[in-house]
Amino acid sequence: MSGAPAGRRPDSAETVDPARFELLLVPPRPRTGLRVLPSRVIAMCVVELQKLRHDRTELYTRAVQPALWLLIFGETFTHLRAIPTGGIPYIDFLAPGIIAQSAMFISIFYGIMIIWERDAGILTKLLVTPTPRAALISGKAFASGVKALIQALVVILIAAALGVGLTWNPLKLLGVVVVVILGSAFFSCLSITIAGIVLTRDRLMGIGQAITMPLFFASNALYPVAIMPGWLQVVSRINPLSYQVDALRGLLLGTSSHLLLDFGVLIFAAALGITAASSLLGRLAR
Repeated sequence: MSGAPAGRRPDSAETVDPARFELLLVPPRPRTGLRVLPSRVIAMCVVELQKLRHDRTELYTRAVQPALWLLIFGETFTHLRAIPTGGIPYIDFLAPGIIAQSAMFISIFYGIMIIWERDAGILTKLLVTPTPRAALISGKAFASGVKALIQALVVILIAAALGVGLTWNPLKLLGVVVVVILGSAFFSCLSITIAGIVLTRDRLMGIGQAITMPLFFASNALYPVAIMPGWLQVVSRINPLSYQVDALRGLLLGTSSHLLLDFGVLIFAAALGITAASSLLGRLAR
């Protein structure tokens, strides 16, 4: 018994790399900074959009107003020929403005959802996760953009049924998608920023109702900037909605526009809105 040779170790033990045991003892370093931001933004955006599965009523009811603008306001002023539109029918001129308007109206009250999440305790739970605040805001902002795209599709279908001469170029339609999302991201972040200042739903609702129509009428959505009074032209030039409408007209109708300037302003406005809303998110959760 004592002279018997010692048993051999299993082959698996002989071939195991010691580095593999080290991986079991030392967990991999978590992703941080810019590497984690895109995945967190997409995750938050998907969470926001899943809410539509439970209640699609908002999408249906919000489609009524842009339809009325095109069917009643657009058709009436097309026959009146009272507004100079550069040789295109007024309803063609109006359709991109109504797309931008419907997107803004969806986004401008997005801060109410944030306040509801604060009251329900959801926002506090989100803030204690490692997800950056900018990712939380960006996810909500771009989710509002996707909702606005659904409204834009409704307006485009109604406009096409009314004979509006829209383009069906895939690249230009892709540009329309980007423009709608950027504009919606800015206005939703503006709403969240206001929510971080006023802190209550009632105040936010009042401010939202007070600024939506001035933003709409102080843009080029209904009439060209050239026929506005001088002071209103100044307001229109600092209104992001004007640049969104200008880009939509250039892409959908092929009218003269300033696409580089429009995209530049919308990207800057969206980035500024995300920064402002992120900085006030902690105050909202207190």
